[in-house]
Amino acid sequence: LGTGIVEAEECETCCGEGTVTPYYATWAALLAPIIAIALALITKEVYSSLIIGIVVAGLLSTNFKVVSTIDSVTQNGFISAVSDTAGVFIFLIILGIMVALVNKAGGSAAFGRWAQKNIRSKTGAIIASFVLGVLIFIDDYFNCLTVGSVMRPVMDGHKVSRAKFAYIIDATAAPVCMIAPISSWAAAVSSYAPEGQGIKLFVQAIPYNLYSLLTFVFIIALTLMKFDYGTMKKLEKAAKSGDLGALDDVIEEKNTNSKGKVIDLILPVIVLIICSVLALIYNGGFFSADSGNYHNFISAFADTDATVGLPLGGFVALVITIIYLALRNIVTIKEAMDSIPKGFIAMVPPILILTFATALKNMTGLLGAPDYVSGVMGNAAEGLSSFLPAIIFLVAVFLSFSTGTSWGTFGILIPIVVAIFPEGSQLLIIGISACLAGSVCGDHCSPISDTTIMSSAGAQVKHVDHVSTQLPYALTVAGFSFLGYLLFAAEPLRKWFIVLPVIAVAMIFTLFIIKKVQKEA
Repeated sequence: LGTGIVEAEECETCCGEGTVTPYYATWAALLAPIIAIALALITKEVYSSLIIGIVVAGLLSTNFKVVSTIDSVTQNGFISAVSDTAGVFIFLIILGIMVALVNKAGGSAAFGRWAQKNIRSKTGAIIASFVLGVLIFIDDYFNCLTVGSVMRPVMDGHKVSRAKFAYIIDATAAPVCMIAPISSWAAAVSSYAPEGQGIKLFVQAIPYNLYSLLTFVFIIALTLMKFDYGTMKKLEKAAKSGDLGALDDVIEEKNTNSKGKVIDLILPVIVLIICSVLALIYNGGFFSADSGNYHNFISAFADTDATVGLPLGGFVALVITIIYLALRNIVTIKEAMDSIPKGFIAMVPPILILTFATALKNMTGLLGAPDYVSGVMGNAAEGLSSFLPAIIFLVAVFLSFSTGTSWGTFGILIPIVVAIFPEGSQLLIIGISACLAGSVCGDHCSPISDTTIMSSAGAQVKHVDHVSTQLPYALTVAGFSFLGYLLFAAEPLRKWFIVLPVIAVAMIFTLFIIKKVQKEA
């Protein structure tokens, strides 16, 4: 049961007393996350909303047996969640410690002074954050927290609201990882595809991944047009008056270390990137012989486990950073050790939310959500082959939004997509891309997504503020992505270089209309 997914025949053990829950693999399998998401958006309180969702899933999975519910929630929910995300916890804590170290050394302050001289506009600050987010394509967790810690002082200096900053982080985390062949996400996708076809299908699907590509177009267009809409507009207006919307319970250390230099920030980040890449391919078998043959770089990434590789790389980078700062005589060993609890404390909120969100995902799995979605997709396949990419996109968005996991979503859908479309067909590539794009989109929108949580942590903003401001932007891009997949239904239009530019121009034109309407209002 620790996997969070059980077959219907095995459900007797889960429910107890020899009964099988009637809610298994039905629409009720997605009821708990929907309740949690709705409560979070209404009450603007994440912890209690997630806990209520976990309890609802527990009651449904045990057919409302109270004792069995408590046992299931404890073991299959919280304990399994901590076990499943232990590697992520360690990586988060290491990143928190490194941020505290860099702040103590004065690296962040030095970078802030450099940025004030060289990044002289709000537009420049946003574009710089966007470019940095695109460059850090290895892993979304790494992306969120690194961009957050490096660019937060710069964005604050140009009075960019923390909510807007969180959106920039989130929009360049999962989307860029989903179109980067060398990333933990590409490795995950390849593991679900038919043997030997994973990386090939992933690369072929990149230009058809409309949501990821249109998100980048959307950010650049919105930044250059210098306007916002929805809830984001209100928070950006407040930021101009100095209210950036930062977390009240996070006290950022004011560093006065005059010895700090920009290199004291840049070097630890570079070391972290190098160590993370080496650790990921090491975990994937790049440096070990298998039957006399060494794994190549791509296959090593395909076989790696990011929850193991990233903590390993992070730990090595942390040790190197401490030694470097000590040799520079700007941080003592005692100060470095004092940064450990500070880094841990800074990561407590995201760790709690990630634990609750993972517990909810596990409990939803006990209700057979994957089986329910598989059935829905199987029924939709009959007679709708040309429109299936658009349908796959919508199903992936809904499933990823409801469960808060894009990896789990494409893990469920990729085998179905491969089974539906003929091998080597254009529709197979488009179907795979629709699955990946929808998974990223739902993950981007969901308040219980780990990447959304990490983006809030990176920007140090209230999680609900990030979700509520990001949703209108993500849904705008999602709408045009859906239109693009509808266009792919026509055989003459099944070319990315035809559909992508058309949809991008239509989206930019829509932004001009929104801007004009706001001025006239």
